[in-house]
Amino acid sequence: MAGAAIVGGLGGAAIVLAFGGSGGESASAAGEARTAIASTPPRPAHALSPEAVYRSDAPGVVVITATQTQNVPATLHTPELKQQVRVLGSGFVIDRTGDIVTNEHVVQNGKDVTVGFSAGATYAAKVLGTDPSTDLAVIRVNAPQSALHPLSLADSNKVEVGDTVYAIGNPFGLDRTMTAGIVSAVGRDIQSPSGSAIPKAIQTDAPINHGNSGGPLLDDKGEVIGINDQIDSGGTVNGNVGVGFAVASNTASTIVPRLIAIGHAPHAWLGVEVAPIDPQIANVVHSIPAHGVLVVVVVRGSPAARAGLRAGTRQITVDGESALVGGDVIVSVAGKDIRSPAQLIDAVSARRPGDTISLEVSRNHHERSVRVKLGNAP
Repeated sequence: MAGAAIVGGLGGAAIVLAFGGSGGESASAAGEARTAIASTPPRPAHALSPEAVYRSDAPGVVVITATQTQNVPATLHTPELKQQVRVLGSGFVIDRTGDIVTNEHVVQNGKDVTVGFSAGATYAAKVLGTDPSTDLAVIRVNAPQSALHPLSLADSNKVEVGDTVYAIGNPFGLDRTMTAGIVSAVGRDIQSPSGSAIPKAIQTDAPINHGNSGGPLLDDKGEVIGINDQIDSGGTVNGNVGVGFAVASNTASTIVPRLIAIGHAPHAWLGVEVAPIDPQIANVVHSIPAHGVLVVVVVRGSPAARAGLRAGTRQITVDGESALVGGDVIVSVAGKDIRSPAQLIDAVSARRPGDTISLEVSRNHHERSVRVKLGNAP
């Protein structure tokens, strides 16, 4: 997805393959956090007008600013420099304690984090936890109860292409701007600040721009189905061209309680980079099975390396399509066929560090079962 850009104060990047999943935490602390998120007021069963959605939810959307240190590249005449920049983003209140969800890249290594509310008041905030693997963060503000308007998280698995959606945020510093659109696609993989893939993201044509990062993507009942995260400019312009991406609310429902409870979210890690099987190359290289994913990188010392997985050893090109072959092909996980890198990402993401998974692997016409104990993503 060339041209993808994070829509806060940081630059963009292209999608790469990595694997993140669930982690363990204090059960009581995480349970309390989930209860706090779930205790927000129930929403109506029927669709609301855009005006009603805005009246209901805009007070729960905040302006977030933070000071970050960024590198200024060296030139022929000047060395590399560091400069302090003020980054602007969005967020939304999730409970009466003052917890606010935003993007990790909005508050990444940030100092002097502040939160502005709809009534005009601004309060200092503390970063409770961040997760670069999902680009989520939670900050806490000590604000009066009258300023806190929690928003509810919906079940993003129920989101369908064509659903009406609204984004409320602070594009270019224009506070609490609402835009409208539809769900353009579901189940997208986008790249996190750590370089790993965030699975099951929601694609929308609702206009989002720099400053929208961390704000809510809402359904027509005013519930949060995603956290606005990136735009795809096609590599030509630095703004919205109708392709935006939001981290799914179900991802937030899993990660946010851990950030509140322990400040981070452990993720399961396999330690490989994979590529899809190109049919043209499969027709030429008969050792490649009909389905699966090619292992192109095995990280040294990773769970995959300890289990004996091997990456491809030779590059071949057929009709302009190249692939690294001669290594392992992951055919299935726990008995379920793998037909794309996204399916492998999802399979690993559903596990916790320390879980053991069974892989069916093919190499040079020989299939074997490999048991891998997943590690904690570095």
